[in-house]
Amino acid sequence: MDALFSLIQGFGVLADPANILYMMIGVLLGVLIGVLPGLGGANGVAILLPLTFSMSPTSAIIMLSCIYWGALFGGAVTSILFNIPGEPWSVATTFDGHPMALQGRAGEALTAAFTASFFGALLAVILITFFAPLVANFALRFGPPEFFAVQLLTFASFVGLDRSSPFKTLASMMIGFALAAVGIDIVTGQLRLTFGSHELLRGFDFLVAVIGLFGVGEILLSMETGLAFKGASARISPTVVLQTWAKLPQYWATALRGCVIGCWMGIKPGGATPASFMSYGIAKRLSKNGHKFGTGELEGVVAPEAAAHAAGTTALLPMLTLGIPGSPTAAVMLGGLLIWGLQPGPLLFIEQKEFVWGLIASMYLGNLAGLIVVLTTVPLFAAILRIPFSIIAPIIIAICAVGAYTVHNALLDVSIMLLFGVVGYVFKKLSYPLAPLVLALVLGDLAETSFRQSMLISDGSLRIFWSNWLVGGICTLAVILAIWPLISIGLGRWRRGRLAAAAD
Repeated sequence: MDALFSLIQGFGVLADPANILYMMIGVLLGVLIGVLPGLGGANGVAILLPLTFSMSPTSAIIMLSCIYWGALFGGAVTSILFNIPGEPWSVATTFDGHPMALQGRAGEALTAAFTASFFGALLAVILITFFAPLVANFALRFGPPEFFAVQLLTFASFVGLDRSSPFKTLASMMIGFALAAVGIDIVTGQLRLTFGSHELLRGFDFLVAVIGLFGVGEILLSMETGLAFKGASARISPTVVLQTWAKLPQYWATALRGCVIGCWMGIKPGGATPASFMSYGIAKRLSKNGHKFGTGELEGVVAPEAAAHAAGTTALLPMLTLGIPGSPTAAVMLGGLLIWGLQPGPLLFIEQKEFVWGLIASMYLGNLAGLIVVLTTVPLFAAILRIPFSIIAPIIIAICAVGAYTVHNALLDVSIMLLFGVVGYVFKKLSYPLAPLVLALVLGDLAETSFRQSMLISDGSLRIFWSNWLVGGICTLAVILAIWPLISIGLGRWRRGRLAAAAD
């Protein structure tokens, strides 16, 4: 009841017309940021942070958080329409969202993505509202072994739950780990795989790699096959929205499972991206239409979007309660809080009650405003599909190049983007999955750092990963998933042997 009363007070803070205006401006800017490849929520919030210095802390954080909501929604637009993830966690959305767009079902895919995103974020905000103390206490138990265990579970789930060849999955993942190792070893400070190049000291940026793998790679494949975007069939209308909403209730279990995965993964750094991949993989495994995933299944859009938005929203919880940012964007917002003289932590809920609950109230309205904005502006983006491919392809390449360049303002990133584009093209031609490579590139450094820190704590003993029920349970599940293909092969041979014996 105390939380509910405080939330009502927060809506009172939000009732200020100036705060409502900042909220709408933030959502619109966020959607634009999410749509532009290579920019992303963290970069957008960082660029726009100086605009808020003249505002009150409450108004400033409301605007920045709404930029965050808009970026969460906007990332799905280019993922579905052009197979170019506007945000890292939108990669999994491309697997079924883009095939739906090619089939003339872009409006249906976008409506499903936005609705699932709204649902995931809404449940996460409810979690923040009523369970902040419990989640904060649980997150306090996470150390390097727990972080590594969760990352190991994410990698193992791809091997065990994906129905594609586990050997191709492992090969793709190993390449991702190798690419993630390029640069400076953050533990020892030594250079790795830079080959004397100063530009490679920072390693391969994830956004540059993703733009190349999915954006340029898709263009190269389309040029070879003569495939063009089916703009004429990519329309959205109130009828399409209502028809899609009528279909979505049958996927309530998928959406709810994605929300649970997202809320679980959101309390750790970088949780939105692995949450979307894990939710997609589990949905593919459990769905009766799992064999159709990747060809344009609506369920394949719902699963990653619900998980990603639940994780992206939950990432603000450890930032507010513990001062530990759960995402790059949350880290930028944490810097803003410190600039305004606010120290995140448990005392923030006591000393700055108006600020905290005004922010939480803005999460509810900002999420709703984001859904309305994207549903009403999607026709503008869907209309782009009607432009002939010969015109839109060079424009997409130019946007990708600009997006890659703006990540570090380096021309080398444009060359790296083109190189990854060739890699993406080759992977698609050889039917190798891109998702494990992308996941390893994202989490490789974090997993390595957590593992090495754990080894330093335990003097090199692997027993630390079974030192308590939490880390031990996660690691055991990860090991089972990693060897599940071998277990499946063994069980299959055993069943065939019994059938053959019975036949004799």
